[in-house]
Amino acid sequence: MAFGAQCARRTEGDQQTVAHLGELDEHGRLEARALARHLIGTPEQARLFDDGSRDVTVPVRLKGIRIERSRRFGDVYLALALWRGTGLAELCERLLPAGKERVAWEKMVAILVAARLCEPASELHIAEDWYRRTALGDLLQLEDEQVNKDRLYRALDRLLVHKATLEAHLSRRCGELFAIQNEVLLYDVTSVYFEGQAEANPLAQRGYSRDHRPDCKQVCIALVVTFDGFPLGYEVFAGNTHDSRTLQTIVATMETRHGMLGRVWIGDRGMASADNLAWLRETGRRYIIGAPKSELKRFASPLAAPEGWRRIRDGIDVKLTHCRETGETIILCRSAERRSKEQAIHDKFSRRIEAALIRLASRIAGAKRRLDPTPVNRQIGRILQQNQRAAARFEIRLEDDSCPAGFRLHVECKASFDDWAALSEGAYLLCSNIPDWSEEQLWKAYIQLTQAEAAFRIQKDQLRVRPIWHQRADRVQAHILVCFLAFVLWKSLELWQQRVGLGNSTRTVLEELARIQSSDVVLPTAAHGELRLRCIPQPDAAQAALLDRLGIILPKRMRLNELDRLALSA
Repeated sequence: MAFGAQCARRTEGDQQTVAHLGELDEHGRLEARALARHLIGTPEQARLFDDGSRDVTVPVRLKGIRIERSRRFGDVYLALALWRGTGLAELCERLLPAGKERVAWEKMVAILVAARLCEPASELHIAEDWYRRTALGDLLQLEDEQVNKDRLYRALDRLLVHKATLEAHLSRRCGELFAIQNEVLLYDVTSVYFEGQAEANPLAQRGYSRDHRPDCKQVCIALVVTFDGFPLGYEVFAGNTHDSRTLQTIVATMETRHGMLGRVWIGDRGMASADNLAWLRETGRRYIIGAPKSELKRFASPLAAPEGWRRIRDGIDVKLTHCRETGETIILCRSAERRSKEQAIHDKFSRRIEAALIRLASRIAGAKRRLDPTPVNRQIGRILQQNQRAAARFEIRLEDDSCPAGFRLHVECKASFDDWAALSEGAYLLCSNIPDWSEEQLWKAYIQLTQAEAAFRIQKDQLRVRPIWHQRADRVQAHILVCFLAFVLWKSLELWQQRVGLGNSTRTVLEELARIQSSDVVLPTAAHGELRLRCIPQPDAAQAALLDRLGIILPKRMRLNELDRLALSA
């Protein structure tokens, strides 16, 4: 039987929704548990969770029972489960072999990635605060003192050289886990800014800032994701690199790692230079690329013609035409929602310009002596510069006049601007060299580019890839790699949730599971001193519902690590 429900908890009389449980029948539940076993195994079979006390019976003094050493367990347990389930633990053990170090480098990398997923912060914060508040010490069998910022920094240095191998492994492994297809690849570029001068990093440059921080140096990150939004790889470019200059590099790099046959590349209008499109066509690569808004004027006739439009979604109409020069398929699109937005923008800036010009004309008319037209023209330029979206609508000039100022302000609204705005508002175009896809297939494929945009939002807002505090070039690259790996775990959990009807509220799930803490239950015995059990409490109803959907069975106890056992025996 399938069902849908809402997972919620009550706090001080209010009900807080934790997750919406979609429909999942018995077959779906079995698949969820099978996926969980495939990812994380069965905890009861792990040696870590067998403390040897299953069949021990001792008399206990009830008066002295106490709880000590509470640590965050649920979220880091899940993070490590994903780390191992995606095969990253095993791969890093091979790539970062143990030498004379007391601590395996794979474990240090696991800490960096788990921290970035659960509570993004600096390496110093991880070492001095976050790590000791979590149960990672028990799960990894590492004492708090063994995790310090210097060791974390060295782990960054060792990890970076294996970037290409990690990307190739994740493409294969997550394809096996989630049946991810990578024939259609979505490509986008963003920027992340620095705190500090970053003088030792040649890639740190000032350029167009998507973070609205033109005052800061930055680097550009070009990211490739699958049709489902799963990350395949990325490259880092100098902060002053234009989007169009990244495309050929990223396409060649990704195809070297993942193959070329049959792939379709989808990118936004920042990649649509004539050289790039010619290169894609000449090398036999298929693409769907957004074109600059200015290109619409080349197709004004088919845009204005009423025939040939097809409604593929409420408020979305598309029409196919062709480019004679290149032979490309051109997809003309009209969006009612975008039309309303662009109309509002034009109206807003038109009103601003009109109000500013009325004030300027009033000042000119009220002048008592002759005015210098040069500063007046500069003021007109500033008005138009500050309201560029509607500046082309106005024709403005100073005309000689017998008034004291010596001239008057003449303003006309261009009918051609209003006519073109009425035709083009809400319209955009795509270009493609795929001849056998319908207009609906082409449009829907391009709209999936929002998956790449969502990936950047998650990395910036949830995983805090920026601002970058590292100043060394290699540490910056390693920091971005850790954020990429954390996003792989994030996306794996999101896909896992979707498979079991939990939506895509990944942060909510992590925060809810973080409430599950491990604690030491200290039992004073009658004859054997104190008995210490490291326990995981029973989840509450909301947590149990999430775990049941994910197919996760939490362990009930963990073994004490060596130092804890020594302290107890003393």
